[in-house]
Amino acid sequence: MQDEKAFIEALLNPNTQQKSFQELVSQYQRPLYAHIRNLVLNHDDADDVLQNTFVKVFRNLNGFKGESKLFSWIYRIATNEALTFLQQKAKRFQTTSEDYLQQQTEKMQADDYFDGDEIQLKLQKGIAQLPEKQQLVFKMKYFEELKYEEISEILGTTVGGLKASYHIAVKKIEEYLSHD
Repeated sequence: MQDEKAFIEALLNPNTQQKSFQELVSQYQRPLYAHIRNLVLNHDDADDVLQNTFVKVFRNLNGFKGESKLFSWIYRIATNEALTFLQQKAKRFQTTSEDYLQQQTEKMQADDYFDGDEIQLKLQKGIAQLPEKQQLVFKMKYFEELKYEEISEILGTTVGGLKASYHIAVKKIEEYLSHD
């Protein structure tokens, strides 16, 4: 992809918008799917949230001010879409989003797109025990290997707060995994 400023200009230009947006989708589809899948756990749900994310990105391109990186802006939209989706699902099932994720974790073994083993399943169950923010920080740092600075920009929180959340999440998961 060309330099970010020129690319954003191409996205905003009606003559090059369609081609540029296709390039954006091509570049971000896989990493965004992985990010969303880490959050919602289910393949079909991740596809739906991904589609909603790209629709929202397209509709709000004119509102992108360039105050953050395009990557961070798009990931923030994807994260918010995933969290909103989880809250709506939880409401529909009259439960909390943490309980809903716990139920989804238990269904993962039957998911054709989950290729993990027992250890990965137990890790997912441990993660599902965490509060929503700790889950989010842990998944972004551990699975996606994002830097604290990137996560901070995406979530709009301080690096220090993220490090503390991650540390607490790791301790809780270690404790969960040590009990059999």
